[in-house]
This record gives sequence, C-alpha cells and structure tokens, in this order.
Amino acid sequence: MNIAVTFLPRREPADPAPLPPIAFIGGGNMASAIIGGLLKQDGIAEDIEVVEPHEETRARLAGEFGIDAEPEAGPALARCQVVIWAVKPQVFAEAARPVRGLAPDALHLSVAAGIPSASIARWLATDRVVRAMPNTPALIGQGMTGLYARPGVDEAGRQRVEQLLGATGELLWVDDEASLDAVTAISGSGPAYVFYFIEAMTEAGIELGLSADQAHQLAVGTFAGATALAANASEPPAVLRDRVTSKGGTTYAAVSAMENDEVKQKFMAAIRAAHRRAGELGAEFGR
Repeated sequence: MNIAVTFLPRREPADPAPLPPIAFIGGGNMASAIIGGLLKQDGIAEDIEVVEPHEETRARLAGEFGIDAEPEAGPALARCQVVIWAVKPQVFAEAARPVRGLAPDALHLSVAAGIPSASIARWLATDRVVRAMPNTPALIGQGMTGLYARPGVDEAGRQRVEQLLGATGELLWVDDEASLDAVTAISGSGPAYVFYFIEAMTEAGIELGLSADQAHQLAVGTFAGATALAANASEPPAVLRDRVTSKGGTTYAAVSAMENDEVKQKFMAAIRAAHRRAGELGAEFGR
C-alpha cells in the first residue's frame, strides 16, 4: 500500500510570524518540549496558558519556564488561538468537557496517542483538529513527529502547526489518518527499541570485560554514528550493513547468529504489536 506523505525537515523561518496565545492541556514532558521550543522562538511565557492538575508538575513549569499553570480550565483559554492537547489517552474525553466552548475558534493540536481526530472533533465541537505523533527525542530537538490534519484545517493552520513544532525536530505529514498508527509503531515507540538494543549492547560489553561506562559509551556512540551515516548515505541500510560484513569475519558471525534466531522477524512482530495497540487505544478511549 502506498501512503501519501509530505516530509519536512526541521526549519527555522528567517522571519517567522508572531506566536499567538497558546494553551496547553497537560504540562508533562512533551508539553515541556514544545514550550521550550516556543520560548526559544522568542515566545513570551505570558502568552502561554497551561492547565495541569498535578501540583508538582505546575511547580516544575513555574521553575523552569516562569509559567503559572492552572489546575483546571477557565476563562483565560478564551484568548488562545491554539490549544495543544498533551494528556494521556484515557483522560482526554474528560479533559475536553470543560474546554469545549472556551476557545471556539481555536486550532486544536493533539499529541495524545491513538485518539482519533473524529473523536476529538466531536468532543470539542470543531473540525479544526490536527493529530501529532511525536517521540521523546523532541525533548532535545531531535524528534520525529507524524502529523495528520482534518479537512477543517486550512493551509494557514498547517503552517502554524509547523511553526509550533519546528523546534522539536523533523515533521512528516500523512494524508491518511490510519497511517498515524504506523507512525506510532515506528517512530513514536521507536526510541524504546533503540534504548533496548543499547541496553543489550552495554550488558554484553560488561560480560566481555568492559566497565559499565566504557560499554555504554561504545553502544551509544555506535548508534549515533551509524544513524548519522544512514541519514547521509545514498545507499539503503542493507548495503551499508553488507559493507561491514565480511564473510567469515566478526560481523558476519554476529549477523548470522541474529538471522539464525530470526531477530529481524521477531523485531518486526514487535512493531506489529505496537501498531495493533495503537488501534486498540483509539477504539478503547476514543468513544
């Protein structure tokens, strides 16, 4: 199946439009990553409203960004032109009830995994909804975010989303919302897969006599270098792998062991499991 996508690398406009007042529903890690990026774009903390029920998180936002978050939605949201939903899927519907009607003309951007845009549009009584599937490297500006816009979002709305998320990393628009489940399985959950293999490489290095720090440095450095090489190479990963896999050599022994154990097939099965779960989240919490 061919999926229409538009890939956008991180970009910083030479003369970006001023940022409008923005509300965040939820103030956790992903919201913090976006807030940090906005403030680096000369955003003003006073133009950012945050609704966050947990006192500890509100205190962190105040200390880190100078933002006075509120425990519940109120009239202050009426001035916001964009509302960013950074809540857990299971509480989205409940969180939407007090917000509906407070900012009737706002553009709504959801980073909640699995919740269909149709459910969000129904809960908020607007079709101006964009779904985003970011990942945790957005916290350091190296994220990969998939995006889908409902028909009610015009080109200006898409550009506004790109401006808001541009500082978090690379962006990828998809024309089929179902593709966001695949984005979730590949890049949304993907950092955990990388950390899993780094963990395994580190433990193997320790077993082979390296210190924990040495093994960790080697594992992380290898992933960073190999990823950079793959990003800049014109050849596919299979060709790059073949170039370091001399028959009878050490790499050949390792790759052969992984192929004998069907590591690739099992890894792909794990990604399919993530894909299924993304769909289940939408069915479970998007009613």
